[in-house]
Amino acid sequence: MKRAQSQEQAAPGAFVAFARFVLCGGGVGVASSFAVAALASWIPWVLANALITVVSTLLATELHARFTFGAGGRATWRQHVQSGGSAAAAYAVTCVAMFALQQLVAAPGAMLEQVVYLSASALAGVVRFAVLRLIVFARHRSQAAATARTPRPVPAALTAAPAPTGPAALCRAA
Repeated sequence: MKRAQSQEQAAPGAFVAFARFVLCGGGVGVASSFAVAALASWIPWVLANALITVVSTLLATELHARFTFGAGGRATWRQHVQSGGSAAAAYAVTCVAMFALQQLVAAPGAMLEQVVYLSASALAGVVRFAVLRLIVFARHRSQAAATARTPRPVPAALTAAPAPTGPAALCRAA
């Protein structure tokens, strides 16, 4: 129970968690780009990219569970699946953005492609951060908090008296 309390207290605020998210996700992303290039020298690029994407998503989810969101331990399979789903959605957003660019501009230059891709990636990253923080890893923190809390007894004087009604009661409540 003390461990659950210390883990709950160690959960970082939104700004710190976002900085850690960028650091962990960005670090894994940069390492992944080198890994794909190296692996693609032995196997087809599409297969190398798929393998590295799966491995890097698993690694990033573990880092996010342990470090970014202060969950205090290994990520569960549910968290891995949800994180993978959010990564797949982010991938889809960048693909749709690039497809839309190709439909709107006949021959986009490399600079415009980079701006569109990086903008879509940034947007997808912010949304993914919110999903991971508010959904994927939030349940773990709330379960730990519920386990750590102990109910306080309510004094009899508060439960015995009926609540006042009428306009005067509204003024006192405010």
